[in-house]
Amino acid sequence: MKTAQFKGLTTGQLVEKYRELSARHGHAIEAGNHKAANRDFDVIVAINKELRARGIEAHRQLLSLLNDQEPGTRCWAATDVLAFAPQEGERVLAELAKMPKSLVGLTAGMTLQQWKAGEYKPW
Repeated sequence: MKTAQFKGLTTGQLVEKYRELSARHGHAIEAGNHKAANRDFDVIVAINKELRARGIEAHRQLLSLLNDQEPGTRCWAATDVLAFAPQEGERVLAELAKMPKSLVGLTAGMTLQQWKAGEYKPW
């Protein structure tokens, strides 16, 4: 999906595409399929950028994904909301970091650690 195609989507459609891709990314990470995960990474980042460009109300739609059933989606959303909803993002990252033997959990824990140390700046 090209970045230009995002312009024609509604905010709701963008959030749904973000949910779908972040879940798939999480599954690929857990399966050790980094090639598949990398294919989705840039698109998820581009969707987040488009939501930010549409303003805070559009970007805040990611908050609805903090309770998604998929850990990968919760991790992506929590990371991307840190800039405007740090308490909510930190809470979800801390929960995910407790997942045993999980690469998504490891990612969440590392992101949270970097965030608290001031070394991570949200997109």
